[in-house]
Amino acid sequence: MVIPRLVVAAPASGAGKTTVAVGLMAALRQAGHTVAGFKVGPDYIDPGFHAVATGRPGRNLDPMLQGEERVAPLFAHGAAGADLAVVEGVMGLYDGALGTEGYASTAHVSKLLKAPVVLVVDASAAGRSVGAVVNGFVAFDTEVRIVGVILNKVGSDRHEAEVRAGVAPTGVPVLGVLRRDTRLTVPSRHLGLVPADEQREQAAAAVEAAAELVRQGVDLEAFVAAARAAATEFTEPWDPANEVALAEARAGAGAAARAGSGAGAARAGEAARAGAEAAGAGAEAAAGARRPVVAVAGGAVFSFRYTETAELLAAAGAEVVTFDPLSDPLPEATAALYLGGGFPELHAEALSANDKLRRQVASEVAAGLPVIAECAGLLYLCRELDGHPMTGVLPATGRMTGSLTLGYRTAIAATTTAFFDEGRRVRGHEFHRTTIDLDAEVAPAWHLPSGTEGITQPRLHASYLHLHWTATPDVPSRLVAGARIHAGMTK
Repeated sequence: MVIPRLVVAAPASGAGKTTVAVGLMAALRQAGHTVAGFKVGPDYIDPGFHAVATGRPGRNLDPMLQGEERVAPLFAHGAAGADLAVVEGVMGLYDGALGTEGYASTAHVSKLLKAPVVLVVDASAAGRSVGAVVNGFVAFDTEVRIVGVILNKVGSDRHEAEVRAGVAPTGVPVLGVLRRDTRLTVPSRHLGLVPADEQREQAAAAVEAAAELVRQGVDLEAFVAAARAAATEFTEPWDPANEVALAEARAGAGAAARAGSGAGAARAGEAARAGAEAAGAGAEAAAGARRPVVAVAGGAVFSFRYTETAELLAAAGAEVVTFDPLSDPLPEATAALYLGGGFPELHAEALSANDKLRRQVASEVAAGLPVIAECAGLLYLCRELDGHPMTGVLPATGRMTGSLTLGYRTAIAATTTAFFDEGRRVRGHEFHRTTIDLDAEVAPAWHLPSGTEGITQPRLHASYLHLHWTATPDVPSRLVAGARIHAGMTK
């Protein structure tokens, strides 16, 4: 696929690239373009604002979580039907995973996409020196094509003239100049901006203010021309159905090998049987069998989930039904449950008040309901969170702390379950200020460099670790297969 595209980057965090990227997406949409929005890295919050700006799902591009080989195909998949793609970077342009020389950085992704870069520079505390910053970024890696600069937080006409004079010798065109604007402040909290799902009116207002600022200060025609000048790229789009089919074929072979070994304790045997049953269930779904309901938590509390999660579940044969744990019961005929991330610590009292759902979840899990829970989901399954009763599925209590746990993790499955085989290696991401205290001995989910983490049961996996299922497509497949078994759709 050939997709006009530009990456919006910055020398460092705090330069305003989210404001500029969101404003560009909205202004370009208002100008008649169909815009696809992307975010470099694992961030869940910025893609929510991208969705408001573009009217399309926001998506992530992350070599660390997805694998380098999937970044361009996922981009092509997410940009299908659009005539322009805007990719918002992360941190500074060349900042990647620590100790990796820029792996998973914005520059890394720009090279994988063969996409030119527009550099957003905070000019509030500099004049001609901005030119030195631009020159340095251009020279640092000549494989990264910086095709324009947007000057942000410029104070006056005189200030603008001074900054332009500094940038001119670099030969990089100034595509826009944005003045300081107090309307662009978006509420934030301990993990960053407040998600768009929690403040829809404010999010829409912030997006419109950003779009107005961009319309006034950016040469949109020049921006589009730069995007259309991106190197020709023919990429086969990522296809969730193909990924699921390949994963099921591999799972079937693996289940047969495990069954033939005759090894394993009773717990591993039960989980292995569930995995073996999972291996063949996708074929029935592909053949047009009845679809089991996989309930996906949403709403203000559980807003952290990747767009491809639901696509993979649907491709595996599920009827994906989103519900709000603040007010809803489990969807009718729920046969599996996915609880993603979010901010349960800020809504613990309201979550606890929905005692019907808490009782339902506890009862269904006790009856064998397959469950995958990440971060917020882990906390919801605990006995309580900051003193408020939760579902009580897990022998643990959750509480807020004063410290942030953040970063990529390489994890090894510590226990065989219906979803992971012991020894499975994955890459994930942690992002939380809470912790859990165990009330009893449990089977852990992962071995991490820092120790074990998470809690498992044969048909339940709960952990702080966020995975991007595009790198582990057998996991949604096995969840859906477990749902079919739980619903009595297969033997």
